[in-house]
Amino acid sequence: MTTILLLDDESRVLSALQRALRAQTALPDLRVEVFTDPFLALNRVCVHDFDLAISDYRMPRMSGVDFLRALRDVAPRTVRMMLSASTEFDTVMQAVNEAQIFRFIPKPWLPADLEQAIALACEHRRQLLPETAPPAALTPQELEARRLEAEEPGILRVRRAPDGSILM
Repeated sequence: MTTILLLDDESRVLSALQRALRAQTALPDLRVEVFTDPFLALNRVCVHDFDLAISDYRMPRMSGVDFLRALRDVAPRTVRMMLSASTEFDTVMQAVNEAQIFRFIPKPWLPADLEQAIALACEHRRQLLPETAPPAALTPQELEARRLEAEEPGILRVRRAPDGSILM
């Protein structure tokens, strides 16, 4: 299952983006969660693992760069993308440098570009997950983490319920 978090302060943009994702991506079992409030989105990220997050750049309560920077700290393996009507070079560079985004998608987006960006982001996410990376590409720390997880399942991963409680 692929899970995508969408954040934009305009609900019409979220609806259009959600429709585009469902219509144009060939992802089986796609689950999309939408948020207009970056703080609610960050709370959700703390209890649920997302493969990909796409955030608008300009929002009233928190900028997209600030949101994606916080997301990077909380969920470093979630692939981060920026969506914006602003194509100013400084905007793009700030997003790349501060939030380490994977892709910048201009508004309005082209359907083929959006589909390609999502496909590339999903492939990038697979490479970030240790269980899908080829053993030769793993660092000694990742190999040790795999060994520990095999010996004591759940020792390195915390599974959480929707309310944030830890599942045993």
